[in-house]
Amino acid sequence: MSPTPGRSCPQCGRETSALRDGVCVACWYQSRDRPKPVRDRFAKLERLREQGIEPYAYSYDPSHELVDALAAFEVHEAEGREDDPDPVRVAGRVLSLRDLGGSVFAHLGDRRGRLQIYFKRDELDESTGQLLDLLDLGDWIGVEGPLFRTRTGEATVRVGHLALLSKTLRPLPFGKEEVTESGERIVHSGFADVGSRYRQRHADLAVHPEVRERFAVRARLVTACRRWLEDRGFLEVETPILQPLYGGALARPFTTHHNALDSQLYLRIADELYLKRLIVGTLDRVYEIGKNFRNEGIDRTHNPEFTMLELYQAYADYEAMMDLAEELVTDVLLEVCGTLELHYGGRTVDFTRPWTRLSFAESIEKFGDVEIQNATDSELAAFVRRTGREDADELARAKLLDALFSAVVEPELARPTIIYDYPVEMSPLAKRCRGNPVFAERFEVIAMGSEMVNAFSELNDPVEQYERFAEQARLREAGDVEAHGIDEDYVRALEYGLPPTGGLGLGFDRLVMLATNSSSIRDVILYPILRPEEGE
Repeated sequence: MSPTPGRSCPQCGRETSALRDGVCVACWYQSRDRPKPVRDRFAKLERLREQGIEPYAYSYDPSHELVDALAAFEVHEAEGREDDPDPVRVAGRVLSLRDLGGSVFAHLGDRRGRLQIYFKRDELDESTGQLLDLLDLGDWIGVEGPLFRTRTGEATVRVGHLALLSKTLRPLPFGKEEVTESGERIVHSGFADVGSRYRQRHADLAVHPEVRERFAVRARLVTACRRWLEDRGFLEVETPILQPLYGGALARPFTTHHNALDSQLYLRIADELYLKRLIVGTLDRVYEIGKNFRNEGIDRTHNPEFTMLELYQAYADYEAMMDLAEELVTDVLLEVCGTLELHYGGRTVDFTRPWTRLSFAESIEKFGDVEIQNATDSELAAFVRRTGREDADELARAKLLDALFSAVVEPELARPTIIYDYPVEMSPLAKRCRGNPVFAERFEVIAMGSEMVNAFSELNDPVEQYERFAEQARLREAGDVEAHGIDEDYVRALEYGLPPTGGLGLGFDRLVMLATNSSSIRDVILYPILRPEEGE
């Protein structure tokens, strides 16, 4: 359906600068291949232009948002003033339209709310009346007039002037609307399937106020995190997304090519290594909220493009990061949600501090009845096979431990739980545990069966870091596509001296899922990655 250059339409003979599927745009919209509502709306568009009405305005200057206009009117009423309320100038999308003959009622909607408007036909001039007859659900309009209360008690704008701001050619998927006994409005989806909502998020937002609120909550969580960190002396920074060598996590990258440099680059899988370079540079408390990209599968809690909050604090260790994680998450949730008892997946999850703390080995022994410290790789593989992993014999020890933990421990952890002291094979960037070098000073926060936080006492010995990278490189050569390479530049940065440092990464999308009771990560990402539509 790509446009092709053309001078005249072979169907109607109209001069045109482009042909769409071999005909001019007007013929394309009027074709029987188009749905009837689209044909009808395009016919109205042409009638508007014939009447000299521009259907796509350049600007409009509202005096109020809809809820603010309503609030000002309620103040006027509460004060018992006898003078007429001042006229308002408001704009929004037409959400409902009821033509009663001599009068027309409609509802306007904007990002924060809705407001009823009223037209009395014998009070309108001819051009406004003609425009009113050409309106459809979903059109953007601006209206002016005073507010009053109808006989049913609903605050309403008596429209004296109407402006068309944007004519819609495609009907929005409005569903049925239900008003509960408490007065709450519930809009049932008009989409045929959930995938359409993700692909056309703009339409999803337009017809579902609860979806708009979900992303408003997301924005408030970002703001609250920034405020919390900046109040504690953290500096927000930006690090490269395009990187010559990826690192900071165990994941496959997306690759691209820079033409001018003739070099391969990677979309970052984490911003960790660059942020720790900044600690070397004496920026002793830094954080970044940004996108990471991992070339991995898609499921309920994973999207290849996702948002992380990463922070690093000089002179701290993983125990300080445990306290910071508890305080940050609970303070932010309490500020945005007003409670630490969140409803998620039909359950109530209590985030009140202190959170339960279990070592990695204790958690597997408790929930899986497996003692890992003395288990051989073949014994671990046998345990993992029993969880359903058919490729267990092909996995290195770190992968076996990760698979075992994911299968037997994570599903058991609903309330936020700190799992600490991970095997050192699973943690190539963390310091070894004091007193037990088999484990690393690393912890994760697990809530509702998903990892939310990953944190370390950061490895700051350049010699040991090189050795860990070399071991990762050996695993990579053996076929582990998620293992690290050797990052010589990062080792060189450590040689300039990284002070004792605690680092923490918070999966921001998963935090939003919990705060908004969203069962899928795709519900909290405006435009998630999806399979191509048929024909794309």
